Amino acid sequence: MAVLAHQWQRRVPWYPGDWIWPVLLGLVIAVLAATGAILATRDDDDSSTRTKVATGPATVPGETVPSETTPTGTGAEPPPAGTDTEPVEPEPPPPPTGAGGLVEWPPGQTGYTVVLASLPESAGRGPAVRAGQKASQAGVTDVGVLNSSDYSSLHPGYWVVFSGIYDTLDEAKAGLDTARASYAQAYTRQIAQ
Repeated sequence: MAVLAHQWQRRVPWYPGDWIWPVLLGLVIAVLAATGAILATRDDDDSSTRTKVATGPATVPGETVPSETTPTGTGAEPPPAGTDTEPVEPEPPPPPTGAGGLVEWPPGQTGYTVVLASLPESAGRGPAVRAGQKASQAGVTDVGVLNSSDYSSLHPGYWVVFSGIYDTLDEAKAGLDTARASYAQAYTRQIAQ
């Protein structure tokens, strides 16, 4: 340390004292640890936490589901060659529901929604959840609550009560007309991470 202190004093007339070296070492260690933590928790597209949706008939306990059979009774067979069959696109899954029956904004999805209300984050999530439940009871569909601080397209510091998860602005505007029947001050907004 004496060599470092001597070199410092030769180049800069002011020397803060020997306390600077342990502090700088601690700072370097903290930066390396933070960088390692960020890299370790980075969310990749190959994440194993993706939700998988099963497609098939829904069953109710105690209910018998009839099996699909062909007239020969050999089970489902592919259609004969040359038969025109149009592929049927599956319906998109409904938005995931969270606490209180409210929908959750899908992680990482950019889209549009109808904002029904914005409540200060300092009041807590509870009042926003109650406002969302009240909107659902009033007949507004796909109501959810999100924290505006988690989205770059929103002003931070608010719990946002929203209705609908739309891919386009035009779809959100169509949902806006319905929402304004109960919430005259409703407006559309893009939601982006």
